[in-house]
Amino acid sequence: MEKSESQHQVHLDSAIKLLTGDLAQETERAGLDNQLQRWIEDLKDANNPAFHQLVVDLQALKAHFGSGTLDVNVIAPLLARLGAQTTLAANFPENVNTATRVTKLGEVLTAVAQQLQSGGPIEVDGNLPQDYSSHS
Repeated sequence: MEKSESQHQVHLDSAIKLLTGDLAQETERAGLDNQLQRWIEDLKDANNPAFHQLVVDLQALKAHFGSGTLDVNVIAPLLARLGAQTTLAANFPENVNTATRVTKLGEVLTAVAQQLQSGGPIEVDGNLPQDYSSHS
């Protein structure tokens, strides 16, 4: 069964929420693995060769989080690359709500990577513009 656009948007919203929360705490919860898997499946469902590196990096991130040891020197570069690739992928969705969410996810991934690399707090804004916050 094919996923609807609104399902993809819900998955994007939950990825943004996860990344703007307490990432260390989230890695200890069972939901992180499921979230990353949904994200991987959404990208694979798109059947777009441009998403291949995103899938590879997400699988690497999922495996690293599943290993039980969290190494910022592994996680930060993966998140930075995911942020850059996600931002580039924002031009693919035809639905403006989905495109906005993909753009926001790219920004959040990049900010979280910077935060991890610097070791200091960086403001990570996971809020979507009000106009795009509905799941339609």
